[in-house]
Amino acid sequence: MSITLLDRMRKRLARRGAIAVGSPQSRRRPTYRPAPNDSADAAAQREAKRPEREQTFITRMVNQWWTRLLEAVYEGSLSEQEAEYESHCTKRDYLWNTVGIGVWGMVFPLLTVVTTQLVGAEQAGMFSMAFVTGTLLMIAASYGVRNFQVSDIDEVDSFSSYQVNRWITGALALVAGILYCTFRDYSPNMMTISLGVYVYKMVDGIADVYEGRLQQADKLYLAGISQALRSLAVAAAFSLALFITRSLPFASVAMAVVAVASLALLTIPLALLETEKSRGMRLEEVTGLLRRCFPLFAALFLFNLIESMPKFVMEGMLPYDNQLYFNALYFPAQGILLAIGFVYKPQLLRLASIWSNPRKRRRFDLVVAAMMVVVLAVTVFSGVMMAWIGIPVMSFMYGVDFERFRMLAYLMIAAGGITAAIDFLYAIITVLRRQGDVMKLYLISFAASVIAPLVLVALLGLMGAVISYLLVMALLLVLLIVEYVHIRRAITRERNPFA
Repeated sequence: MSITLLDRMRKRLARRGAIAVGSPQSRRRPTYRPAPNDSADAAAQREAKRPEREQTFITRMVNQWWTRLLEAVYEGSLSEQEAEYESHCTKRDYLWNTVGIGVWGMVFPLLTVVTTQLVGAEQAGMFSMAFVTGTLLMIAASYGVRNFQVSDIDEVDSFSSYQVNRWITGALALVAGILYCTFRDYSPNMMTISLGVYVYKMVDGIADVYEGRLQQADKLYLAGISQALRSLAVAAAFSLALFITRSLPFASVAMAVVAVASLALLTIPLALLETEKSRGMRLEEVTGLLRRCFPLFAALFLFNLIESMPKFVMEGMLPYDNQLYFNALYFPAQGILLAIGFVYKPQLLRLASIWSNPRKRRRFDLVVAAMMVVVLAVTVFSGVMMAWIGIPVMSFMYGVDFERFRMLAYLMIAAGGITAAIDFLYAIITVLRRQGDVMKLYLISFAASVIAPLVLVALLGLMGAVISYLLVMALLLVLLIVEYVHIRRAITRERNPFA
């Protein structure tokens, strides 16, 4: 008869004798080899192992993880366990980080398609609106700390302080979401849908600090795996629940429950098991993080608010199915942004190195110009693909005739190219360490993003929302180009006052 998991754990702990839990000796991985003179135990071990050979790879990995997690809990500490996974795996880091970001980025489009097919365009629009708001709340919860945390290689601020900081911002963001739902006077169904999505996005925001800890320990691939598994689990739970019940509120709650479970059972334990134990939290470190990261948070939040403003204006003026149409048209444009990010983001360190050498700054300008040409080329290619097969594919996926939105699709592709150029230029200005100079540009664009949709959506409906989005993004791009030229000239004058 096979012995249970807890029986095996008790036997291994008993064989350790007087070794104290938490001591250096207790952090060794327990052996699974039975004592030679314990024939009954050996037979039981052999019997227990037979089914494992027949298990699939996924089942075996889940069982191994569950065993490791239970052992750590049984011994009373996660952070004092010995790490099992290696660091400094550049290729693996790049692969799994790309997979994690890609799967995470596909959750919204995929679930929008599933919702449209199962419960219709109106409810899909409600889900889309909740997801847009939830994404803004996730950005608020993250507070722009990830890059700051990852670059803190000397751990000036303890990981415990980063955790407390993130739980505070996450809680405040969730409260803000509840207040927003109350202010909008949502119906019970819309309130439930929104809160389910908000909890999921808060988990995304909180998980980011633990995945940042893994990146800080040079185990970015584990962060990518965590992000990918959470996203897949959430998408599967939501889709299955909606397929069975045809209830969008129930599916949203299921999504929230699975997200919280993934945080508690995977992301947090993985970060604690695979990184060094942190020193204690200090209040001055927590408040210092809130203060120092505020400019990063403000810029990121403001840009995403500018992007989302047409959707918020539509919510008060148009039926919810227009949210679906707008977001469905936006997803291909977002693909341009992601594609350009995959091209330039791995090269940011190289660009910073080029900029640091004054003799190579002409080359730096050429790289910037070349990248803008790449943005244009990708945008044109996306427009051609949209004209060829994009509209029919979207109509098939959503079960909605998008042929009537063909012109809006072209306008949205153009807006996507402009957004990608904005993202790249902001990264370049950050390399120049002049990111503070662009805050006034974001404020100008935010004012335009409030006024333009109010006027154009009232006049033109969905078309007005798309046109206002395109105009505001174009305004911000022009302002950034002018600012970049101004910054470059100022830097040149600083280097050579007589130039």
